[in-house]
Amino acid sequence: MMNDELKAFQRLSDILDTLRKECPWDREQTMKSLRYLTIEEVHELSEAVVAQSADDIRKELGDLAMHILFYCKIAEEKGLFSTEDVYNTICDKLIARHPFIYDRQNYHGENWEQLKMREGRRNVLEGVPDSLPSLVKAIRMQEKVAGTTDNTAEPTDMTEEEFGQKLFDLVDWGRRHGINADDALCLANRHFKEKHSNQ
Repeated sequence: MMNDELKAFQRLSDILDTLRKECPWDREQTMKSLRYLTIEEVHELSEAVVAQSADDIRKELGDLAMHILFYCKIAEEKGLFSTEDVYNTICDKLIARHPFIYDRQNYHGENWEQLKMREGRRNVLEGVPDSLPSLVKAIRMQEKVAGTTDNTAEPTDMTEEEFGQKLFDLVDWGRRHGINADDALCLANRHFKEKHSNQ
């Protein structure tokens, strides 16, 4: 990390320390109270990315970075773990997940999902939160199952916008026939998870 980056990180850390001591709102926050605010920030970042607004992405990334460091501060106060622990944990994970770069001797061609299974996961779908929105959950589960096989994307002439319109029309078709699209997808997700939970 360059010196300017370290200075910016330290500035944020110092500001949070001050707010934690002197601001009544910041002082009373807990991990639980921050949870729904963090979810909101992630959704705001998602919308900024879809809109391809560099300015909004920068701002939302700042909000999310603040939240991450805020959780670390609360954890340090409680003696649970340190900010250093958090960053070292993700560094260790990234190194372990990229043996073709950091551990070539022990790399046998496994892909990302296969490497995660090697870490002791019970099945390929472990780690997909039940609380994800149904469409995001469907995408992630399908990606994870496909990630354990040789799954090459098929070429298509359909654009993202055209595919989106088809999804929109399918939701409308369901509505007109008394089918709630979100409920239907939740049911399909449940069946998919049951089918692949032993993989």
